[in-house]
Amino acid sequence: MRRAVVLTALPLLLATGCGAPPHPEVTFYADGRTVVVAPTQYCDLDSENCDVDPSAAGVLRVRPGKPVQISVPAQLADSVWAVAFTYRDAAGVTQEPMRSKVFTPNNPQHAYTLQLPNDTDQLESVEVQQLGTRIEGSTTAAVDFVARGTWVLSVDDRQRG
Repeated sequence: MRRAVVLTALPLLLATGCGAPPHPEVTFYADGRTVVVAPTQYCDLDSENCDVDPSAAGVLRVRPGKPVQISVPAQLADSVWAVAFTYRDAAGVTQEPMRSKVFTPNNPQHAYTLQLPNDTDQLESVEVQQLGTRIEGSTTAAVDFVARGTWVLSVDDRQRG
């Protein structure tokens, strides 16, 4: 009798121990500080069936003109991904959002250093985007791959005091 209990409990233990793997995390480093960020959105390859967590965004203080180093795990490096960012110039004028080149599995990229165009520019936000397989048209007749995963860094640009 005791043997039957052990055998029927074993499948239950195996089933509870085999959950979905955790979503990948991205590390941002700037000005001597690091923050590890979970995705604010993570979907399947078709950019559907998404888990959304806006509170997953990270915050770092970044001084004008200073770079942000970004490290991604193999799960991202072996996929198609890019870095989108917003910033303002020295006069405080918000510039058009920009994006890094797109990295692909043909040449895996595990790290990227985001450097703004001018030393006086102030970074506002950074978003690592893992692209999925879904394509959407845009108003400029171009096509865009839809992000399946996004990791967001908000920049704290207050002066240190």
